[in-house]
Parts: sequence; C-alpha cells; structure tokens
Amino acid sequence: MRKTVQVEFSGATSKNYEIIIENDILKKIGETLKTTDMAMEKVKTFAIVSDETVAALYEETVAESLVNEGFNVISFTITPGEKSKSAAQFFALQNWLAENQITRSDALIALGGGVVGDLTGFTAATYLRGLPFVQVPTTLLAMVDSSVGGKTGIDIPSGKNLVGAFKQPAAVICDPSTLKTLTPEIFSDGMAEVIKHGMIRSADLLRVLSAGDVHGNITEIIEANVNIKRDVVQKDEFDTGERQLLNFGHTIGHAIEKLSNFDVSHGNAVAIGMSIITRAAVKKGVCPQECLDVLDGLLQKFNLPNSTNFPTDAIFNAALQDKKRTGDTITEVIPVSVGNCELKKIPVRELLEWMA
Repeated sequence: MRKTVQVEFSGATSKNYEIIIENDILKKIGETLKTTDMAMEKVKTFAIVSDETVAALYEETVAESLVNEGFNVISFTITPGEKSKSAAQFFALQNWLAENQITRSDALIALGGGVVGDLTGFTAATYLRGLPFVQVPTTLLAMVDSSVGGKTGIDIPSGKNLVGAFKQPAAVICDPSTLKTLTPEIFSDGMAEVIKHGMIRSADLLRVLSAGDVHGNITEIIEANVNIKRDVVQKDEFDTGERQLLNFGHTIGHAIEKLSNFDVSHGNAVAIGMSIITRAAVKKGVCPQECLDVLDGLLQKFNLPNSTNFPTDAIFNAALQDKKRTGDTITEVIPVSVGNCELKKIPVRELLEWMA
C-alpha cells in the first residue's frame, strides 16, 4: 500500500514535494514521476547517479521504467563509501554532465544511500546553477533521514559536510523492498537515525522500537520517521533553529568519522555521540537515568556501539570544525527526558567537559 507524506514550505522558499513510500515502486518509477504532481513530465533525460553495489541491483529496473515512459536515461556510477563524497568526485560528476550535454530540461536521480544522495543533490544545486533531482534512497538511513530535508554536500579534509547547499528534491521515492538486500550492519546503521528521531521527538516511537519487530513493521517506521523530520524541516528549512535538534549525537559523531578516516560508519558514530552526550546529561542532572537506559538498550538491541577508543581530546579537537560552531560557542542537542531534547548553546571550551 502506498503511503504519501507531503512536504510543504510557507512563503518564498522551496517548492513543495511528496515523499512516496511503497514496496516495489522502482518497477514503476517512470510512471510515478510522469503522472504525479512533480513537474517531471517535461524532463527529457534523467541522469541516474548510483554506486557500484546499488547499480548492479536496481539501475536496470529504474532505467527500464523510465525508458518505457519516454525518458532518455544515462548513468554515472561511483565507488561505494563515504570517501566518494569528495571534491574530486563532485567535479568528475559535473564534467560528465557537461560531456553528456545535460541541460536545464533534464534532471538527476540519486539512486542509493546517503553518499549518493548528498553528492547528487549538491551537484543538482550547482550544475547550470540548479537542476531538479529526485531522491531514490535504497538504505534505511537514507530513507528516514538524509533523503529528506534538502541538505546536500561533500566532505573535505578538514571535516564532514563542510561544503554543500540546501537543495530540496523534486520528490523522494522510497521502496522498502530494497532494504531486504542490506547487510545487517548497514541496516543497523540506519537504525541509529531512527533512534535519534525517537530521542528528540517521540517517546511512542522509542516504545515501538523497544517492543516490536522492526522488520515486520518497517514501512510504518519509515513513515513515522519521515513525518518527524518533515515536521522539523518545514519549520526551519535552513537550519537556523529547531532543525538543529536533528543533529543529536552528530557533533561527536562527525568527529569520530573524521578521526577514523570514515572507517567508522555514520550511524555507528552518531550512536556513540548520542550515548556520550546523554551520559553527560545524566551526570549533570539535566535528564533522568531512564533516558540513558532507554537509549543504550536500543543501541544494544540493534548492535550499535555506545563508546569509542578515540581519546576525548582528539574528538574535541576534531569537533572544533563542526558546522554548528559559531565563534566561541557551539549548539549542542541535550536530552532532557525520554523522547525530548533541547538545544543548548555552550562555550566551545565546555564541550570537552561534556565529552569527558
């Protein structure tokens, strides 16, 4: 059964769009893009961007559906992994689009996980000063988090996601059946963002995760997460206030990713970051022990870590490049109860104390 979530922006901001969640929708993605209200009927060529793993699984299905609806299709494939979210890969994709004479009457499709989505989105935001693009996430992490909200970008040696742009997709097409091909490790990685959404906004979601069979209820869980993120993003598209709640665990998480040269996955790093900040909040009397117990119980259930061997001072130094830093202060997301977090602006020098 198809589930549709509407993303609507007020005022002169981005265009509204739909997030469609439906099993096996990749087989009819051409018809979906052509017949729903996505302004895709005038597109001449779709440039599919994917990684080698995902392309082998789904590119032919997506391309065939598009061609059957009269679209031209070309494809660009990258190496899987965070290291492909680089300046070199960004410019290689830009040049490829130019060589294939992609124009403003064309569009991009990000077919894959968060790396593909971020790279494709940033390219769509900048090539010819802007092309439409469609997010087609194939991992749990991308479905519940990175495909929604319009944050795009690449990594540079100084840090993760330091170069990018806000670029809302024309549509997000989620096919939960693609999750069946994920390894348990990659599925668990996505569960870190699911837990994050529960920690910041929904005690009910946390109870569902604690009690239920996630795999048997995955479409409903995706929808619940998308609704949480949609509600936050609609109020603060450009990340100047409430949207920063979505960064729970990310200051420390991004630092750990950087220190590991991205060998520690995003979800694992965020899981560690959430646990470290929550332990600190308990010690400081900001939130009850129950909050930490719920979080660590879920991390354990989904085989996610809650600690790291990287030294605290090394994490602190890496975190100084975080986007949430403004001058001598940094905005941290602090849990105050189960399913409720608040933003706290703290002096940068105090961040080390929160990490101890």
